[in-house]
Amino acid sequence: MSAIFFYLATVLVYGAVDAMACLALNVEFGFAGLSNFGFIIFQAVGAYVAAALSMGPWKSSNGGFQQYVFGWHLPFPFPWIGAALAGGLLALPFVFLVGKRLRGDFAAVGLLVSAVLLNQLVNNYVPLFNGAAGISIVPAPFQGFWNPQSLGYQFAYGGVAAVLSILTYFLLRRITESPYGRSLRAMRDNDIVADSLGKNLRVQRTSIMVLGGMIAGLSGAILVGFINLWAPGAWGYAETIVLFAAIIVGGAGNHKGAVLGAILVPLGFEEITRFIPPLSNPSLIPALQWVAIGLLIILFLWFRPNGILPERRRILSGGEVLAPAPATSNDDGEPLINLGNLDNMDFRSLLRLKGDAGEHDVILSTEGLSRSFHGVTVVSDVSIQIQRGRLTGLIGPNGAGKSTTLAMLAGTLAPSSGKIFYEGRDISSMPSHQRAQAGIVRTFQLASEFKKLTVLENLVCAIPHQSGDSFVGAARGRRHWGREDQENIERAKEMLDGFGLSQYADSYAGGLSGGQRRLVEIMRALLAEPKVLLLDEPMAGVHPNLAHKIGDQLTRLVESGMTIAMVEHELAIMDAFCDPVIVLAEGQVLAEGTMAELRAKAEVVEAYLVG
Repeated sequence: MSAIFFYLATVLVYGAVDAMACLALNVEFGFAGLSNFGFIIFQAVGAYVAAALSMGPWKSSNGGFQQYVFGWHLPFPFPWIGAALAGGLLALPFVFLVGKRLRGDFAAVGLLVSAVLLNQLVNNYVPLFNGAAGISIVPAPFQGFWNPQSLGYQFAYGGVAAVLSILTYFLLRRITESPYGRSLRAMRDNDIVADSLGKNLRVQRTSIMVLGGMIAGLSGAILVGFINLWAPGAWGYAETIVLFAAIIVGGAGNHKGAVLGAILVPLGFEEITRFIPPLSNPSLIPALQWVAIGLLIILFLWFRPNGILPERRRILSGGEVLAPAPATSNDDGEPLINLGNLDNMDFRSLLRLKGDAGEHDVILSTEGLSRSFHGVTVVSDVSIQIQRGRLTGLIGPNGAGKSTTLAMLAGTLAPSSGKIFYEGRDISSMPSHQRAQAGIVRTFQLASEFKKLTVLENLVCAIPHQSGDSFVGAARGRRHWGREDQENIERAKEMLDGFGLSQYADSYAGGLSGGQRRLVEIMRALLAEPKVLLLDEPMAGVHPNLAHKIGDQLTRLVESGMTIAMVEHELAIMDAFCDPVIVLAEGQVLAEGTMAELRAKAEVVEAYLVG
């Protein structure tokens, strides 16, 4: 009977360790979109540091038969604290290595290669890590006062591990259910757009990598203190695949799903194999275990890609999720969107506009702006001036460089040469998130909504200066940011009501029609409180009647002090609302003036206005 209890205590410890690891990896992958295929290294480093810190100097400890560093013989809990700090510190060079480009397949491969290289270093460098032999006879916490082999000690150890796992769950829930967590999921869905809205991707990724590394390091310390052994062969990069499998099965972006996945995959598979009778080939069972894990990943990705417990929808409106009403259509069968009280909206108050049209001085300008892609020049020596409090149009044939110019103004693309000036300052090297924070906000030519965020979340996410939109602010809890967040939600709901999309507030933005997504992007950009709004074909997919209504509101915005530059192919929109209009052709400025003046110029007519 006692053997069963010892077994249950062991399962409790391993379950807690696996749960902590899956929670940490889930916040990186499921919430922040970081494919950290080097995750196991953080756990291994934490385990090593905890083992070494709990032992004495290697020359005198246990006969001096093994080599390691940090042999300080520290009492509990200092080895565990050191392990968590080591895991967090290890994250810094990873972030520095890949920096702002920490995304997508390149990041996954880079982190995987880093994990393989570090594993090879540890296995082969004896003076620092004792090579493949690792570290043995690691003292257990309080072993001088309590027998680590006793049942009471084992269950107490498992209880401490379980409590730390529960605390980890609530800490990560506190972080991710905040405005900061909303920004993390926005970065996961579309990091370029999040960057253009003022989100500092480097800071967000650093904080999450450090947090995940600290939790991984602590989980490694718990494990090594229990098994009293650290062997580098047990921390191979393939172990990370097991943790990813657990998250895929349980449900990425769901903390409960991560815990469930930890129970089903790393813990479950390990325990099930104990009941398989011995085979003639002892290596067959581990091989079959990897085959089973691979098949499990494939099956879930095919039949249930969101896992057993999918990421839950956040309902910010306070009401029930209703099925969107069917869209009406005009006589031609084209879908229509009926604007709400847009004409009655107080944009100056809602968007916190502080100025007015003023003297129409130059707020944004370029000198000799050029951009090349792989030797092909797309924008060449463009010098333009955008005046404060005006709606400036950019037109030109396809491939004229309009969207590229807009992207360089916003900082999404770096110019190959030339300068950009904003309010008299040279901002040519300023990153896009800082430009957004300074008041330059853009929309995109293609749909750029955050697909797995609701429409209301898309809008609230863009509002700047949120007290809960930082790691520290999120950690302070809802009491710190809750009231302000509710006020921001009400602002976003007012905007939705004005654009007639209130019924979609709690719908996922990725499920809307093209025209509706375009409106969500415009609303989101407006709530970012821009001084200069750069619109890239905002009327694409929007019915002409609605486009003219939106144009009327853009005119109201510039009268209230906002500056707008708009790329648009529909010349009727340019005629009605834009003054001046800049014509680009073959990457160069061809002409500038009102539409009436441009129609009088033969070179403009020949290049663009014919037909």
